This record gives sequence, structure tokens and C-alpha cells, in this order.
Amino acid sequence: MTGVRVLTAVVLAPAVAAAVWWAPLWVVAALVALVIALSLQEFFAIGEKAGLRGYLAGTAICALGLAMVQYEQAGAQSLSLFGMTVLKSGAPSYVTVENLLLGSVLGLAVLAAASRRPVSEALGGVSLSAAGLLVVALPLSYLIRVQGAENGRLWTLFTVCLIWAGDSLAYFVGRSFGRLKMAPQISPNKTWEGALGNVAGSLLVAGVFARWLDAPLGQLLGVAAVANLAGQAGDLLESAYKRSAGVKDSGAVLPGHGGMLDRIDALIFATPVVWVYVTYVIAL
Repeated sequence: MTGVRVLTAVVLAPAVAAAVWWAPLWVVAALVALVIALSLQEFFAIGEKAGLRGYLAGTAICALGLAMVQYEQAGAQSLSLFGMTVLKSGAPSYVTVENLLLGSVLGLAVLAAASRRPVSEALGGVSLSAAGLLVVALPLSYLIRVQGAENGRLWTLFTVCLIWAGDSLAYFVGRSFGRLKMAPQISPNKTWEGALGNVAGSLLVAGVFARWLDAPLGQLLGVAAVANLAGQAGDLLESAYKRSAGVKDSGAVLPGHGGMLDRIDALIFATPVVWVYVTYVIAL
């Protein structure tokens, strides 16, 4: 299994790095939207095994709209779909992330009221859909904003690499030296030794990227540590969610890694940390 895991990473990592470094912003935005859609599908499948039936189609449409708004706010050029100009560069933005989220939740409530499902499923369905937007789609969509920032390609690679390096070092340190269980009721295989290795991996990435990013080393180490801890919290949250449904993996789309949600759960929560730093600290 370790060999399959490494092989998948060897194939996947260069493809992701190439897309981040050479692809235009709209391609990266489309890839992020695709990853969100796959993750939402797995998120809803887990919820269904826990007895909750969400509104996947409606939630996916809201998530697509969220990705488009993030794309526009990242300073995108005009975007046309089926001959219609959906986004126009320089035009005032009347749809914000906050307004879209509010409209999405209200729309899901209307959808639940109009659905032919039993009334007893309404609360669980809306709750699962809202959770999918808030826990999966919203935080990950900020990767589009990171990519669109100044030196965004480097910042996106920094974000992805600090999670990859942390996860990889945590895996091997935990297997080799792990003794102290971190949260045995949630994830029996996670250890404090592995968690420390996780942080160390992210700090190493910060040290490497300090050569190219115009930011003080101390700040890079700090944001890497905070993003890593946020990512580990996201990993534990997904583990708790899967355990509540009696599921080991969210899917099987990535051999050796499980589902898409299994692979990006840490990235989901780490991304907003980097975005906040790039937007509100670097920009000062």
C-alpha cells in the first residue's frame, strides 16, 4: 500500500505543480471547482451513510457560483460561457462571497420546502448542504484568490507543498516512531509524534520558499505553522465525520490515498490561513 501511495503522489504532484505554475487563472479556477465538486460528492455520500440526505445538485450549483465569484474577485479577465459574458473585467461586483452564501442558504431552505421528500428529512438535508458549503466549498475556493494574488503562483505552490510535505513526514514519522496516540476515538493511527513531524515538514517548506517569496523568514515560518495546525484540525474533523458514519475512506478516486476529500482535507483548512496572510499582512 505504501508503494501505491508513493506512486500516486509521484504522478499527481508534478501535474498539480505544472497546472499551478503554467496554467492561466481560469484553468486553475476550473480545477478548483472540479475538486470541490468531487469532494462534495464524497461529503454527501458519507452523510447519507450517517442517515442524512442533502441536496447535492443545488449545493454543487452554489459551489460553482462561489468559485466564479472568487475568480472574479481575484482580478480575472472577462469570462464567457455559451456566448454570454458571465464576468466582465473592471465591472462593479454586485455579487460577493457573503451575498452568495446567504442566497445559497436561503435557496436551500426553499428547495427543502418544495421537495417531495419527507418533512423529517428537511433539517438534516439543509444542514448537510450548508455544512458542505461552509466546510468544503468556501475555504477551498480561497485557493483561487491565492492564485490570483501578487506572486500567486508561488503562494499557491507554497500552500500545497506545506501540506504535502507535512502529510508525508507525518506518515513516515508516525509509522516509525509514533507511540503517543493523539485522538484514538477519532483516528487511532494518528500520534503526537506524527503531528510534530507534520509541523516540521511544513516549516521545512517555509525555509525553502523563503528564497523566492518576498516575506520575512519568521513570518513564513509562522504562517506555515498556523496553516499546518489548521490543516491538522481539518484532517481530524474529516476523520470524526467519517467515523460517525462508520466509513474508513471518503472514496477511492486516488489509489493509496482514498478519496479526494481524504487527500485535501488539510488543504481545505490551511488555504484560508495563507489567503489571510497574503491579503492582510503582505499587502500592508
